Amino acid sequence: MCNHRGLISTEVQGIMASREPTMPLYEYRCNSCRRRVTLLRSFSESSTPRCPKCQGEDLTKLISRVALLRSEESRLESLADPSSLGDLDENDPRSMARWMRKMSEETGEDMGPEFHEMVGRLEAGENPEDVERSMGDLGDEGFADDIM
Repeated sequence: MCNHRGLISTEVQGIMASREPTMPLYEYRCNSCRRRVTLLRSFSESSTPRCPKCQGEDLTKLISRVALLRSEESRLESLADPSSLGDLDENDPRSMARWMRKMSEETGEDMGPEFHEMVGRLEAGENPEDVERSMGDLGDEGFADDIM
């Protein structure tokens, strides 16, 4: 139902968009075809669920991951929380890369290929100054001068 980042899959998004809000989603493993399936079932439904792929009735209910929807304000507040910087070591490029990737994921913005290249190089342990020099003027160099 959710990928490794807690985002809802497109299949489930489609199901959710086309359903009444009172119908919960349940995930099952079909013991016949070994597929993971997501089914809409009402709370009062007592019929045996069927696999939509093979029509098998031998399903095992799975515990689904939970997706937490947060407002942009809430996400930004959590980024500003000093406790989120607890394991950040500004002298370790890998630590900085983890922090940068976390910030990018929290904002939900795609930072572009240059960002991903830079973070990848830092994760590999490359010196931040060397990365900065080799990437040229990708940043907002002179930005502070422009606003003064």
